[in-house]
Amino acid sequence: MLGAIARRLFGSANERFLKTLTSEVTAINALEAEVSALSDGDLKARTAWLKERLRAGESLDALLPDAFATVREAARRVLGQRPFDVQLLGGIVLHRGMIAEMKTGEGKTLTATLAVYLNALTGNGVHVVTVNDYLAERDSQWMGQLYGFLGLSAGCIKHGLDDDERRAAYQADVTYATNNELGFDYLRDNMKFDLGDMVQRPLAYAIVDEVDSILIDEARTPLIISGPTDDSSELYIAINKLIPSLSPEDYEKDEKAKAVTLTESGTEKTETLLRKSGLLSEGAMYDLANVALVHHINQALRAHIMFSRDTDYVVKDDQVIIIDEFTGRMMEGRRYSEGLHQALEAKEGVTIQRENQTLASITFQNYFRLYEKLSGMTGTAMTEAGEFAEIYDLEAVELPTNVPCIRKDEDDEVYRTQNEKFAAIITLLEECRARNQPVLVGTVSIEKSEILSDLLKKKKVPHNVLNARYHEQEARIVSQAGAPGAITIATNMAGRGTDIQLGGNVDMRIQNELARVTDEAERAAAIARITAEVKENRATVMAAGGLYIVGTERHESRRIDNQLRGRAGRQGDPGGSKFYLSLDDDLMRIFGSERIDGMLQKLGLEEGEAIVHPWINKALEKAQQKVEARNFDARKNVLKFDDVMNDQRKVIYDQRKELMAAETVADEIVEMRHQVIEDLVRRAMPEKAYAEQWDITFLHEEIRRIFGLDLPLVEWAKEEGIADAEVLNRLIRATDRKMAEKAANHGPEVMRDVEKSLLLQILDQMWKEHLLTLDHLRQGIGLRAYAQQDPLNEYKREAFNLFEGMLESLRDRVTMFLSHVELQVAPEENLLAQRPPQETIEGHEDPAFAAHPPQHQPQAQVRQRQGAAKLDPNDPSTWGRVSRNAPCPCGSGKKYKHCHGKV
Repeated sequence: MLGAIARRLFGSANERFLKTLTSEVTAINALEAEVSALSDGDLKARTAWLKERLRAGESLDALLPDAFATVREAARRVLGQRPFDVQLLGGIVLHRGMIAEMKTGEGKTLTATLAVYLNALTGNGVHVVTVNDYLAERDSQWMGQLYGFLGLSAGCIKHGLDDDERRAAYQADVTYATNNELGFDYLRDNMKFDLGDMVQRPLAYAIVDEVDSILIDEARTPLIISGPTDDSSELYIAINKLIPSLSPEDYEKDEKAKAVTLTESGTEKTETLLRKSGLLSEGAMYDLANVALVHHINQALRAHIMFSRDTDYVVKDDQVIIIDEFTGRMMEGRRYSEGLHQALEAKEGVTIQRENQTLASITFQNYFRLYEKLSGMTGTAMTEAGEFAEIYDLEAVELPTNVPCIRKDEDDEVYRTQNEKFAAIITLLEECRARNQPVLVGTVSIEKSEILSDLLKKKKVPHNVLNARYHEQEARIVSQAGAPGAITIATNMAGRGTDIQLGGNVDMRIQNELARVTDEAERAAAIARITAEVKENRATVMAAGGLYIVGTERHESRRIDNQLRGRAGRQGDPGGSKFYLSLDDDLMRIFGSERIDGMLQKLGLEEGEAIVHPWINKALEKAQQKVEARNFDARKNVLKFDDVMNDQRKVIYDQRKELMAAETVADEIVEMRHQVIEDLVRRAMPEKAYAEQWDITFLHEEIRRIFGLDLPLVEWAKEEGIADAEVLNRLIRATDRKMAEKAANHGPEVMRDVEKSLLLQILDQMWKEHLLTLDHLRQGIGLRAYAQQDPLNEYKREAFNLFEGMLESLRDRVTMFLSHVELQVAPEENLLAQRPPQETIEGHEDPAFAAHPPQHQPQAQVRQRQGAAKLDPNDPSTWGRVSRNAPCPCGSGKKYKHCHGKV
């Protein structure tokens, strides 16, 4: 009560903040007359003038009024669009590293250009992050005209580009890309062996479009680059055949957590089925030896019981493709983890892909926190303002609409059954069509959209269906959703990136209808006709009440519902919205619909009748808040565990970059070697131990194993008065002498190349093994809670110990390889590029269960100093530097050291 009175008197915090920005908007507007009087050449020249001011020490904030005034005038001339004052406010919010909530149709794409241009003046590059390749390409070309006019370059990253094309796009002043492409490029860059092969520049500033979708909805699962492990497809197929034999009493399911577990009777039945099929030969199902079998059974159960075709995934081109639960789009390249995707492939009878092992991984939270400055824009941010502040330190600002919104949002109608609900929706659609009012119908799954479509077909009502099956047609279908009497059914993606204009979209109609018309006069006449038709249609639709939004059920997230509602009432247009619910809906069913159903029957609710009351809306909102809170906890949990790995990831990636940038890693190699020797001496000859307590045999064996040296350590230990420090010094001198001889034999430059190549290869191999170990640790760490231990603290402690152990093993392995490696002559010039090509898969999966892969021993190769064509067997001056153990170039068949290289 008191808060409401205070807001009426002083305004909300959001309103007070916006008032502080009005002086900057006034300053920009004051420059309009001056800037609009400039010629095109003078307007373009302002970019160089602004850059010069920046170099002279002025801040970006000081340049803001001039930069924004420049962009506003350029947009008017190039795009025919003049940013409104609310768009200037949005640009200021974005520049300040905040989230701008702008309602649908308010022009977010154009708003972003203001902050992009100002920040691109630094020359550090600006990334504009979009939700799909179509929008990245469209916006880079559309807004690229504006940047090009002002002397800035624009690039676009999309799927299928090679490294050179990506590098060129990242070098541009402004780069448009999807969140997935940016994240995968970061991971791939940190798997490169040469700094020159990396494509990204340091991450300076990013503006994230649809920031709630990217930083919240898609942040539940990390980005993964993985490699295949051993094939176990036959086991998936065999277990898949057993699942249909189980009945509902054999398992218990938890729909909220999407989990399913066998009951006691189910376990007994499954054991019997496994024995009959020959999959369980000895022991009980839950014996330690059968852990993998239990894992496969659990995933097959989940695939059959908890995942539905055309709701959670679709089958297309011999693949199971996940449907994003928030946008309804197919997620190409994304796979469920821990064998669940393979279980779904077995269930649907498509080719089973091999399970994968993580090679590199990062969450979107940790990727986007790498940027020096981050901002975002969306139509629905305020509902998640707390999460943005807590995870990303981003403040959300709600911007007013340019024209007041007059859309009428009606209370939800709740029916007892789904059939009654759909009957009411069909009746409404027929009424809207009769009065020429366009309708956009939002569904939560492909299955529901097709049920509704079938009902409309039976009634012979024309309509368009937009779901993951037809996402290629998305822009075309949505652009005409505002035509008189149009009925468009959309699955969780009500025209993202494409405005629904009342009466239809002139540009899209011209593009579709006149694609093959080449005659100029005919084309001009057709354009005039289409423009007049759309104008007339707009008047018809306005008179009918504007675009009407129908929600066929409430989504788990109220934000998605608000996105659907936001498609109507753009720029002051009329419109309306209503949600239809039934007690069969997932959200209602999970949150106690049985109790409500009993109550409605007692009240005598007849078939076809609905209950409508604001209290119902409030109850549903609370249910949605519960689901969102649970999802937030899941995302926070993912982040807490990834933060542990993130600290280690930063250390490894920074170390790799330093190694690649260094001309030589000789000092690091020497330090590693000496550290290995110190550790061995400390273990064999502990401090304050007597000579008879020394484990000289262990030390002798380890020196021979790691360094290939057979030293008289037993004799050294018998020398009177000898101490561990003297033994250490002798070992260091002996190993240094051996490595110096090897360097002299092969040439110092060659040895430096070998050291760098081996160090990077072994570091990568060990990091990959470490990631796999962390995957396994994380999957089992939750069980520590049963012992009253905090799983996160236990994970931090054990992960730290594993990391320390990995670095110790790295020193040992690098030292041993360099001590034993025999160098082979090879014609290749770049040692660092000589690693075998590795098949990798990119996806959003959580780290998967996988067996340790066979260890590939890095094999050093030495480049030949001159091309083979120039080598003359009779002229030693053309041979270059030859390895002592290589065949002699003269053709004698002897080793070089026994022939022309004989000392």
